[in-house]
Amino acid sequence: MTKAIICRVALAIPLHKAFDYLLPDYLAEKLSMPEAQLVGCRVRVPFGGKRQMVGVICEVNPTLDYDIEKLKKVTQLIDQQPLLSDKLWSLLRWAAFYYQHPFGDVYQQAIPTALRQGKEATFKGSEHWQRTASDIDLDELKRAKKQHQALTLLGDQCLSTSDLKVQGITRVTLKALHDKGIIETLDKQPKVNLSWADNFTESNEKPNLTSEQALAITSVNQQNDTFNCFLLEGITGSGKTEVYLNIIKPILQQGKQVLVIVPEIGLTPQTIQRFQDRFNVPVFLKHSALNSREQLDSWCHAKMGSAAIIIGTRSAIFSDFKDLGLIILDEEHDASFKQQDGFRYHARDFAIKRAHVEQVPILLGSATPAFETLHNALQGKYQHLHLTQRPGNAKPPSSSLINLAGLPLQSGLSPQLIELMTKHLEKNNQVILFLNRRGYAPVLMCHECGWLVKCGRCDAFYTYHKSANYLHCHHCASTHPIPHQCHDCGSTQLMSTGVGTEQLEETLKQLFPQYPTVRIDRDNTRKKESFNQYLTDINNGKYKILLGTQMLAKGHHFPDVTLVALIDVDGALFCNDYRASERLAQLYTQVSGRAGRAEKRGQVLLQTHHPEHSLLQELVNSGYSEFSRHALTERQLAQLPPYSFQALLRAESENATLAESFLGLCKQIIEQISSLNKIETRLFVLGPIPASMERRAGKYRFQLLLQADNRALISNTLQQALPALDKLPEGRKVRWSIDVDPIDFV
Repeated sequence: MTKAIICRVALAIPLHKAFDYLLPDYLAEKLSMPEAQLVGCRVRVPFGGKRQMVGVICEVNPTLDYDIEKLKKVTQLIDQQPLLSDKLWSLLRWAAFYYQHPFGDVYQQAIPTALRQGKEATFKGSEHWQRTASDIDLDELKRAKKQHQALTLLGDQCLSTSDLKVQGITRVTLKALHDKGIIETLDKQPKVNLSWADNFTESNEKPNLTSEQALAITSVNQQNDTFNCFLLEGITGSGKTEVYLNIIKPILQQGKQVLVIVPEIGLTPQTIQRFQDRFNVPVFLKHSALNSREQLDSWCHAKMGSAAIIIGTRSAIFSDFKDLGLIILDEEHDASFKQQDGFRYHARDFAIKRAHVEQVPILLGSATPAFETLHNALQGKYQHLHLTQRPGNAKPPSSSLINLAGLPLQSGLSPQLIELMTKHLEKNNQVILFLNRRGYAPVLMCHECGWLVKCGRCDAFYTYHKSANYLHCHHCASTHPIPHQCHDCGSTQLMSTGVGTEQLEETLKQLFPQYPTVRIDRDNTRKKESFNQYLTDINNGKYKILLGTQMLAKGHHFPDVTLVALIDVDGALFCNDYRASERLAQLYTQVSGRAGRAEKRGQVLLQTHHPEHSLLQELVNSGYSEFSRHALTERQLAQLPPYSFQALLRAESENATLAESFLGLCKQIIEQISSLNKIETRLFVLGPIPASMERRAGKYRFQLLLQADNRALISNTLQQALPALDKLPEGRKVRWSIDVDPIDFV
């Protein structure tokens, strides 16, 4: 009789626990591996009545304190061996502990969608056809012309359905032959290139290196056989990508794989093109815009070793590799590397941890390093590399401020800016205008009484979208028709207030009808490949005025852009988030970096009502490098990250009292644990307080902040508190979460 095997299964549910199931005898008998190797295999199990879920076995034959007869049985053993490598498995276990998130959900987030659904971890096979051994005279099929043609085409070879379709052979014809037993179908796996390193070559068309680039490349290549973390701090346009390519070369020559992570999907096409033009190796993409089949194929290529380079966004860090040799994280400061819901991991921090476990080097690149990264580099934890000059004759752009006080504005454009735009456009150059505000106007207001059209579900106003003729809340995504009259006084005199990209585009077309204008924001780049087409048209000179949001600020190379203007950044100067100044400085520097990237000298303008503000003065006169060092000193005096560590407990409910009282109970539990551990003087528990936007999507939101000077102190305290937090009855009435190392307090 087969010994009963009990499997502890982690499921993608918001509970910090796993569930026990019994492996049926008929599945246990088919095992081709020791029981211990079941850990890491996916299973399909019943959960909550008739519901079936895919989970992963995290323990075999655990000690039980109840009768195993009560256990439900595993429905399906999906894998015959662990899906992930031991190193990646241990990394996910670490991430579940560090980010205080249920392991089942961590695991599911780390694998492609198709694998979460229980599909096999294989490439999609293609349907092929071949003749069977049955003997048939083709003359018997003369009246069935298509069947006769199909058999003639097949002959002694095996052809795919798509190949036969090109010749006019339909599936109906193939099915008829199959039913007669004349042909049979085969499922063929695609060919994979596992020997790409044997034929490795590099393009001869590459730019000359500056002395700083050569030094950075040598520094990394001398230590590319073990873990080292490098920060490449290079001004915009200094050739960081060329450094990446030169560092990658010896890794590929050794037959090892490279992972390159970028912050935006829009950056992946131009990045992959640059890499494909340079190296004759298989390069694959990994991001959320791919369909589930494409994501799984990229994942399989990485795992098998047939992908030399994987280029992707945040989730690509979870790709399983056969022989990983290097990780590169471009624009490492970008906030999009932090997952803001569900499993709230930071791709940069996970990448560094992964490089340490894999014992490979990791390179973090940015013109505006995050303060946490910069602090580690200045402390000597990371090796700090610098690029302070642009290659060739390219010079950094000049920067200046325009004081908007008292000036007549046309949709936010000052007379000085309009005049400068005219000069640059007349020289056949391109101009970028940056306005981080979508829609036609941020507010619709009654001209008679001042009533504002407010979202009924959020503490925010509706944004007016003129082209689509509706009001849209950018926080909860709700829409509302344009009201015909004021809800307070009944007046029909409703007017838009403020400027959005849609209104600015309309004004630009009136001011500069002879120069084509393109608007790039989330509203007009929804269609697949639309953003890439816009970039192609810009580089081909089709558009002269480029207007956009942050989508235009990151990593793009437009050699004909000589003027960049930031229309309005005053809102970020007086924000209650201590990271606001850092983000504004990064945004300003990144947007400015789009100007003068070739031999043409660039110019940057910043419009503001507060030109005397110390942040703006320091950025314009000294640049990000000086600003960041001074700002770090201020952070140290205030004992804010990176000189301390934080975790944020969030709770939301349709009832504000419930959310606030739940966090109050959480605070009591955490303070009791701190008191028992005698660490109350080192761990601060602040709150609960309302979020910056207290009500969003119909839910009231409150926060509880933990801050300490020791990272492990927060992790261990939360780990001890979790069992008690999970048992709180009030926790079932609210939606709550833990965010370790938060970067957003909205």
